[in-house]
Amino acid sequence: MSFPKDFLWGGAVAANQSEGAYNVDGKGLSSADMLPAAKHGVARTATDKIEKDLFYPYQEAIDFYHHYKEDIKLFAEMGFKSFRTSINWTRIFPTGMEETPNEAGLQFYEDLFSECKKYNIEPIVTLSHYDTPYYLVEHYNGWAGRELVDLFAKYSETVFSRYKNLVKYWLTFNEINCMGILPYVAGGVKHSNKQIQAQAAHHQFVASAKAVKIGHEINPDFQIGMMLADLLTYPYSCNPNDVLESLHKTHDYYFYSDVQCRGYYPSYQLKKYEKENIKIVMEPEDEKILLEGKVDFLALSYYMSITAAADKTVGEVADGGNLMDRGLKNPYLESNDWGWQIDPVGLRISLNYLYDRYQIPLMIVENGLGAYDKIEEDGSIQDDYRINYLTQHITEMEKAINEDGVDLIAYTPWGCIDIVSAGTGEMEKRYGFIYVDRNNIGEGTLKRMKKKSFDWYKNVIQNNGL
Repeated sequence: MSFPKDFLWGGAVAANQSEGAYNVDGKGLSSADMLPAAKHGVARTATDKIEKDLFYPYQEAIDFYHHYKEDIKLFAEMGFKSFRTSINWTRIFPTGMEETPNEAGLQFYEDLFSECKKYNIEPIVTLSHYDTPYYLVEHYNGWAGRELVDLFAKYSETVFSRYKNLVKYWLTFNEINCMGILPYVAGGVKHSNKQIQAQAAHHQFVASAKAVKIGHEINPDFQIGMMLADLLTYPYSCNPNDVLESLHKTHDYYFYSDVQCRGYYPSYQLKKYEKENIKIVMEPEDEKILLEGKVDFLALSYYMSITAAADKTVGEVADGGNLMDRGLKNPYLESNDWGWQIDPVGLRISLNYLYDRYQIPLMIVENGLGAYDKIEEDGSIQDDYRINYLTQHITEMEKAINEDGVDLIAYTPWGCIDIVSAGTGEMEKRYGFIYVDRNNIGEGTLKRMKKKSFDWYKNVIQNNGL
């Protein structure tokens, strides 16, 4: 059995992790530009100004800004039907406050999307992917400030209007449910507590809903979705208390998609806010805006599952984890170099859960294996571990579609070309089918090299998953 004939095979990156050129052609500073590099597994905090003795990996990244034609040609060689990327808000409005947009930034993305269309590659474009104008971080504490709702609406209207004939698929916020875990990364919120995080999330909900409405007015054919960091949570045992704990964890992650897909706050979240004495400040029209701005589809990232127990003294804490949670070690699963537990069947389970919950099309816009890649003496990069990981996950996707009836329309593996890791700021935590010669301290030629997985994925697309 194969995938639907119009299935959108592709790959994914983010502007802030790939473009570099942080001070080129009028671009302003973003929240990501202020994050210095960190050692493996060490959390990073933003600086208040650029320090001479620190290395900021996002500022140059892999210089996709100047290499995009070369890179898209390689994507086309693999046979991509789609390419997920993002627009850096500060290329369009350098501080977020300008009356008129920066034409050089608008032209760059017009050229980028046109280059994709030249090869019949459908852009899937995220409006806000872990970068907030740093001016808004300084003056409004990022998305904690209500002011950002209208500023984002203006930004959205600007890019929707400019690219209405080039882009069909849009995402509003990347992994919006990271606001409760990493508020600076997810929304430029430097000064934070649970109340501030909840209010900032509400502002993003309203901004997303406004963007959906604006986009549909500009082009009724737009498909505008939300994006969830999916972290499937198993109970540590069949003890009912463990099952209940896993349900509560699931609510923590899925409440964000409940709001964006259903158009209102779920009762379990309102009750939780009541218990925690969190009071969401809403404008009179907010509930109406949320209901009218429901998304057309749900996109998700999936790398791993976690395990939860009611008794915090049991089990072994997992060695690593993605940006959301670490959880307990699952004895039935293997781990990668960073301690992420590999669970292909969990992807099938998640797809079923989400499709049953919302009954709207799904996209997998991030999935992949971060690993140390070695260049052999003959110049080859034998990344069979990546091929194995992706093969297992694609197999479970096919089962979800053909055996379970899930409406899955796209698959864009993360970091289709090596980029800076959002988790640690490393380059050497590599995901791509294409190797980029750059190390953790910014050294290297930026030369692009095909890995073994390049031809493997090309074959997958040519045979539509068979």
